[in-house]
Amino acid sequence: MVRWMLEEVGAEYDTVILDYQRTSEGDQWGGAALERPEPDDAERTRFFTEINPIGKIPAIVHDGRVVTETGAICAYLAEAFPEAGLAPTEQERADYYRWMFFSAGPLEQAVTNRRAGFTPLPEQEFFLGYGSYERTVDQLERAVAAHPYIAGEHFTAADVYIGSHIGWGLGLQTLPPREAFLAYAGRLTQRDAFKRAVALDQALLPSA
Repeated sequence: MVRWMLEEVGAEYDTVILDYQRTSEGDQWGGAALERPEPDDAERTRFFTEINPIGKIPAIVHDGRVVTETGAICAYLAEAFPEAGLAPTEQERADYYRWMFFSAGPLEQAVTNRRAGFTPLPEQEFFLGYGSYERTVDQLERAVAAHPYIAGEHFTAADVYIGSHIGWGLGLQTLPPREAFLAYAGRLTQRDAFKRAVALDQALLPSA
Protein backbone atom coordinates (compact mmCIF):
# COMPACT_ATOMS: atom_id res chain seq x y z
CA MET A 1 0.00 0.00 0.00
CA VAL A 2 2.70 2.47 0.99
CA ARG A 3 4.85 1.72 -2.06
CA TRP A 4 1.81 2.43 -4.24
CA MET A 5 1.12 5.66 -2.38
CA LEU A 6 4.74 6.78 -2.74
CA GLU A 7 4.53 6.14 -6.46
CA GLU A 8 1.27 8.07 -6.69
CA VAL A 9 2.74 11.18 -5.07
CA GLY A 10 5.99 10.93 -7.04
CA ALA A 11 8.21 11.04 -3.98
CA GLU A 12 11.87 10.06 -4.10
CA TYR A 13 12.46 7.41 -1.46
CA ASP A 14 14.78 4.67 -0.30
CA THR A 15 13.58 1.21 0.63
CA VAL A 16 14.94 -0.66 3.64
CA ILE A 17 14.58 -4.43 3.54
CA LEU A 18 14.56 -6.25 6.88
CA ASP A 19 14.61 -10.00 7.43
CA TYR A 20 10.99 -11.07 7.94
CA GLN A 21 12.08 -14.30 9.63
CA ARG A 22 14.50 -12.79 12.14
CA THR A 23 13.29 -13.40 15.68
CA SER A 24 13.80 -11.85 19.09
CA GLU A 25 12.76 -13.61 22.28
CA GLY A 26 10.74 -16.05 20.22
CA ASP A 27 8.70 -13.42 18.38
CA GLN A 28 8.66 -13.17 14.61
CA TRP A 29 9.63 -9.81 13.28
CA GLY A 30 8.04 -8.22 10.26
CA GLY A 31 10.31 -6.54 7.74
CA ALA A 32 10.04 -3.31 5.88
CA ALA A 33 11.40 -0.82 3.91
CA LEU A 34 16.92 1.13 1.83
CA GLU A 35 17.63 -1.33 -0.88
CA ARG A 36 20.15 -3.64 0.72
CA PRO A 37 19.65 -7.38 0.38
CA GLU A 38 21.38 -8.13 3.70
CA PRO A 39 20.74 -5.36 6.22
CA ASP A 40 23.00 -5.36 9.26
CA ASP A 41 21.99 -5.66 12.88
CA ALA A 42 22.26 -1.91 13.37
CA GLU A 43 19.47 -1.34 10.84
CA ARG A 44 17.25 -3.93 12.48
CA THR A 45 17.93 -2.51 15.91
CA ARG A 46 17.15 1.02 14.76
CA PHE A 47 13.87 -0.05 13.20
CA PHE A 48 12.65 -1.99 16.21
CA THR A 49 13.78 0.55 18.80
CA GLU A 50 13.46 3.95 17.13
CA ILE A 51 11.07 3.51 14.20
CA ASN A 52 8.36 1.10 15.35
CA PRO A 53 9.07 -0.78 18.58
CA ILE A 54 6.05 -3.05 18.22
CA GLY A 55 7.88 -4.65 15.31
CA LYS A 56 5.33 -4.09 12.57
CA ILE A 57 5.58 -2.63 9.10
CA PRO A 58 5.22 -0.38 7.21
CA ALA A 59 6.83 2.77 8.53
CA ILE A 60 8.28 5.84 6.88
CA VAL A 61 10.65 8.57 8.01
CA HIS A 62 10.04 11.92 6.34
CA ASP A 63 11.88 15.11 7.34
CA GLY A 64 13.03 13.32 10.48
CA ARG A 65 9.52 12.36 11.54
CA VAL A 66 8.30 8.78 11.87
CA VAL A 67 4.87 7.81 10.58
CA THR A 68 3.46 4.32 11.15
CA GLU A 69 0.05 2.76 10.41
CA THR A 70 -0.72 2.43 6.72
CA GLY A 71 -3.82 4.61 6.68
CA ALA A 72 -1.97 7.37 8.52
CA ILE A 73 0.96 7.11 6.09
CA CYS A 74 -1.33 7.43 3.08
CA ALA A 75 -3.14 10.44 4.54
CA TYR A 76 0.15 12.03 5.59
CA LEU A 77 1.74 11.64 2.16
CA ALA A 78 -1.34 13.13 0.48
CA GLU A 79 -0.88 16.27 2.58
CA ALA A 80 2.93 16.31 2.41
CA PHE A 81 2.82 16.22 -1.41
CA PRO A 82 -0.23 18.36 -2.26
CA GLU A 83 0.83 18.75 -5.88
CA ALA A 84 -0.19 15.10 -6.45
CA GLY A 85 -3.82 16.05 -5.80
CA LEU A 86 -4.59 13.04 -3.59
CA ALA A 87 -5.94 14.91 -0.56
CA PRO A 88 -9.72 15.39 -0.46
CA THR A 89 -11.54 18.50 -1.56
CA GLU A 90 -13.92 20.16 0.88
CA GLN A 91 -16.81 18.22 -0.66
CA GLU A 92 -14.92 14.91 -0.44
CA ARG A 93 -13.54 15.29 3.06
CA ALA A 94 -16.39 13.64 4.96
CA ASP A 95 -16.41 10.44 2.89
CA TYR A 96 -12.61 10.42 2.67
CA TYR A 97 -12.15 10.28 6.44
CA ARG A 98 -15.23 8.20 7.06
CA TRP A 99 -14.13 5.31 4.85
CA MET A 100 -10.45 5.55 5.73
CA PHE A 101 -11.26 5.04 9.40
CA PHE A 102 -13.94 2.48 8.61
CA SER A 103 -11.35 0.38 6.78
CA ALA A 104 -8.69 0.82 9.45
CA GLY A 105 -11.13 -0.11 12.22
CA PRO A 106 -14.31 -2.14 11.62
CA LEU A 107 -13.29 -3.65 8.28
CA GLU A 108 -9.83 -4.81 9.31
CA GLN A 109 -11.12 -6.17 12.62
CA ALA A 110 -14.01 -8.01 10.98
CA VAL A 111 -11.83 -9.58 8.28
CA THR A 112 -9.04 -10.50 10.71
CA ASN A 113 -11.42 -12.13 13.17
CA ARG A 114 -13.10 -14.08 10.41
CA ARG A 115 -9.79 -15.32 9.03
CA ALA A 116 -8.79 -16.36 12.55
CA GLY A 117 -11.99 -18.38 12.83
CA PHE A 118 -13.70 -16.15 15.38
CA THR A 119 -17.39 -15.44 14.85
CA PRO A 120 -18.94 -13.35 17.62
CA LEU A 121 -22.15 -14.46 19.21
CA PRO A 122 -25.08 -12.04 18.81
CA GLU A 123 -24.73 -10.96 22.43
CA GLN A 124 -21.04 -10.15 21.85
CA GLU A 125 -21.60 -7.87 18.87
CA PHE A 126 -22.34 -4.75 20.90
CA PHE A 127 -18.79 -4.49 22.25
CA LEU A 128 -17.05 -5.19 18.93
CA GLY A 129 -16.21 -2.24 16.72
CA TYR A 130 -17.76 -3.86 13.66
CA GLY A 131 -20.79 -5.72 15.01
CA SER A 132 -20.86 -8.49 12.43
CA TYR A 133 -18.77 -9.45 9.42
CA GLU A 134 -21.83 -9.57 7.17
CA ARG A 135 -23.01 -6.05 8.01
CA THR A 136 -19.49 -4.70 7.64
CA VAL A 137 -19.08 -6.21 4.17
CA ASP A 138 -22.50 -4.92 3.12
CA GLN A 139 -21.52 -1.44 4.26
CA LEU A 140 -18.27 -1.61 2.31
CA GLU A 141 -20.16 -2.68 -0.79
CA ARG A 142 -22.51 0.31 -0.49
CA ALA A 143 -19.53 2.63 -0.13
CA VAL A 144 -17.67 1.50 -3.23
CA ALA A 145 -20.83 1.30 -5.33
CA ALA A 146 -21.90 4.88 -4.57
CA HIS A 147 -19.27 6.63 -6.71
CA PRO A 148 -16.44 5.76 -9.09
CA TYR A 149 -14.03 6.40 -6.20
CA ILE A 150 -14.54 6.11 -2.47
CA ALA A 151 -14.94 9.87 -1.83
CA GLY A 152 -16.61 10.77 -5.10
CA GLU A 153 -15.51 11.31 -8.69
CA HIS A 154 -11.86 11.97 -7.78
CA PHE A 155 -9.15 9.40 -6.94
CA THR A 156 -7.65 10.12 -3.50
CA ALA A 157 -5.29 8.57 -0.98
CA ALA A 158 -8.32 6.86 0.55
CA ASP A 159 -8.64 4.77 -2.61
CA VAL A 160 -5.06 3.54 -2.20
CA TYR A 161 -5.85 2.37 1.31
CA ILE A 162 -9.35 1.01 0.83
CA GLY A 163 -8.59 -0.38 -2.61
CA SER A 164 -5.65 -2.30 -1.19
CA HIS A 165 -7.84 -3.75 1.55
CA ILE A 166 -10.31 -4.92 -1.06
CA GLY A 167 -7.58 -6.26 -3.35
CA TRP A 168 -6.03 -8.27 -0.53
CA GLY A 169 -9.44 -9.46 0.60
CA LEU A 170 -10.35 -10.71 -2.86
CA GLY A 171 -6.99 -12.38 -3.30
CA LEU A 172 -7.06 -14.10 0.08
CA GLN A 173 -10.80 -14.80 -0.19
CA THR A 174 -11.51 -12.96 3.03
CA LEU A 175 -13.94 -10.77 1.09
CA PRO A 176 -16.60 -12.16 -1.23
CA PRO A 177 -16.08 -11.47 -4.97
CA ARG A 178 -19.04 -9.14 -5.28
CA GLU A 179 -19.44 -7.23 -8.51
CA ALA A 180 -18.94 -3.85 -6.82
CA PHE A 181 -15.64 -4.95 -5.28
CA LEU A 182 -14.34 -6.43 -8.52
CA ALA A 183 -15.27 -3.33 -10.54
CA TYR A 184 -13.71 -0.96 -8.00
CA ALA A 185 -10.49 -2.96 -7.69
CA GLY A 186 -10.32 -3.27 -11.46
CA ARG A 187 -10.34 0.51 -11.89
CA LEU A 188 -7.56 0.98 -9.39
CA THR A 189 -5.22 -1.69 -10.73
CA GLN A 190 -5.15 0.10 -14.09
CA ARG A 191 -3.33 3.07 -12.57
CA ASP A 192 0.28 3.52 -13.67
CA ALA A 193 1.49 4.10 -10.11
CA PHE A 194 -0.07 0.82 -8.98
CA LYS A 195 1.64 -1.05 -11.81
CA ARG A 196 5.01 0.54 -10.97
CA ALA A 197 4.64 -0.34 -7.30
CA VAL A 198 3.83 -3.97 -8.07
CA ALA A 199 6.80 -4.23 -10.46
CA LEU A 200 9.16 -2.75 -7.87
CA ASP A 201 7.98 -5.10 -5.16
CA GLN A 202 8.26 -8.10 -7.47
CA ALA A 203 11.82 -7.12 -8.38
CA LEU A 204 12.79 -7.06 -4.69
CA LEU A 205 11.42 -10.53 -3.91
CA PRO A 206 14.54 -12.48 -4.98
CA SER A 207 16.67 -10.46 -2.55
CA ALA A 208 14.23 -10.66 0.33
